[in-house]
Amino acid sequence: MPETPAAPPSIPRLLERYRREIVPALARDLGKTNPLAVPRLEKIVLNMGLGEATQNPKVLDSAVEELAAITGQRPVVTRARKAISNFKLREGTPIGAMVTLRGARMYEFFDRLVNVALPRVRDFKGVPDRAFDGRGNYSLGIREQVIFPEINLDKVDKIKGLTVVICTTARTDAEGKALLKALGMPFRA
Repeated sequence: MPETPAAPPSIPRLLERYRREIVPALARDLGKTNPLAVPRLEKIVLNMGLGEATQNPKVLDSAVEELAAITGQRPVVTRARKAISNFKLREGTPIGAMVTLRGARMYEFFDRLVNVALPRVRDFKGVPDRAFDGRGNYSLGIREQVIFPEINLDKVDKIKGLTVVICTTARTDAEGKALLKALGMPFRA
């Protein structure tokens, strides 16, 4: 009996829109003749630093579960590189969790972040436009992980913040901002 072919992986709607609409528009606006020279998303890194994990290791377990629920990918536990006695920190102690998203998962996450999670922030007026690093990459701090609909509020024991770093192939902040604005990032007016 012949094997049935696997269904082709679904292309995220944001990636489809990027290829069809955003690349030609950005190429025109930025004066690029080659569509491959147009900036694109490279990766998105989510990091949850938990200093209190040195006293309470269960905090780290819940952070790993929450990051896995948000991203659909298993996080890596980060460890302390140096010992700092004032913080009661030893080298190699687990102090956080991080996830690096690329490809289809990255576009799915970005779509959910912009269209679902950020509008759920209380008194949301847009994200600041000054959080670029000079090379077109953007960092965003989120104070509460509960803005993501994948988090079950009944299981949350402590409100934790996380950092979202969006890495692009843009060479300047202006190109990076143009890309993120075209992808739907709600910058403050």
